[in-house]
Amino acid sequence: MESPRRRGHRQAKDRQEQLARGVSVVQHGVSALMQLAHMMDEEFVLAADKIASMRGNLIVCGIGKAGLIGRKIAATFSSTGTRSHFLHPSEALHGDLGCVGPNDVVLVLSNSGTSQEIVDLLPHLSRRASSMIAVTSKINSPLAQAADITLVIPNCSEACRLNLAPTTSTLAMLALGDALAMLVSENKEFGQEDFAELHPGGALGLRLASVDELMRPLDECRVCHQDSSIRQMLVETARPGRRTGAVMVENDQHVLVGIFTDSDLTRFLGKHVQADLDSPLHAVMTCEFSAICAGAKLSEAIEILSQRRISELPVVNQFDQAIGLIDITDLIGLEPNLGAMDHTAARRIDHDAPPASLRVFGSTL
Repeated sequence: MESPRRRGHRQAKDRQEQLARGVSVVQHGVSALMQLAHMMDEEFVLAADKIASMRGNLIVCGIGKAGLIGRKIAATFSSTGTRSHFLHPSEALHGDLGCVGPNDVVLVLSNSGTSQEIVDLLPHLSRRASSMIAVTSKINSPLAQAADITLVIPNCSEACRLNLAPTTSTLAMLALGDALAMLVSENKEFGQEDFAELHPGGALGLRLASVDELMRPLDECRVCHQDSSIRQMLVETARPGRRTGAVMVENDQHVLVGIFTDSDLTRFLGKHVQADLDSPLHAVMTCEFSAICAGAKLSEAIEILSQRRISELPVVNQFDQAIGLIDITDLIGLEPNLGAMDHTAARRIDHDAPPASLRVFGSTL
């Protein structure tokens, strides 16, 4: 009977061997990717140019695991400014071929280039699409012969010990597809605003959204004239429900001239008597404060809030009139991770220039 100590040693050895096997699979993939990088040639650039200049859509096609990779590649192209769709070869032969038009470019993925579903589809794709790009490891395959442009991936063994499960080949396809999508996106000068248009949801969408979309509009903010007393301000700006922690102070032309926060009020009450509540706001307000221009990205507002360690950020128009306010509590409520995503911004305070949309009142940068 095996002793507990001996069994423990054996189990530890088994875990080490399994870990080593996992590492070897990753290293095998890395080796294939390095080989792919050295194999990429002018055909890759031609393929990117063909996709970037097409007047139609990119149709990505593949079967099995290559098809799953194809779906991801199509999604990457779509999210980076190139209209793209995935076409299943079997479904294409039963009616879905109608989605391919004369202005479309077809990107076909097949490691062997001989999958029967792909081979059966090739003459129909050649007839309907403007151009065909192949991704395969076999330069003499039917797929490579039918394509106008062929992108060759390494003809190396799969990471599977049986050399059967698509692993290394699909990794190479994915890397090549991502590289192609990134180059096309750059060639089309796909920018941050374009990205924001296509990613309106989630934390990413919030960061790329405009401050105008997420600010509290003026009618929900606390706004008061500079000549009003503190006592009047407390009465006039009282409102039910959640309120901002700052009062925006304006002059006769509705230009923002100051800000008075709850912290300012607390400090004031700690130093003054009740009669001082009749002091005008312009005598006690903070005249040096930050604001952000309308139309700026929320990511810029988050950076300003982080760097300057403030909780409220007025949004102003071209005339420095307040049109709303960004309150940090609203950002936390919308996406809890937004604050955590900007720790690096806070650390850059002494090194980077402030966002161009920043407005600093009562001081110069």
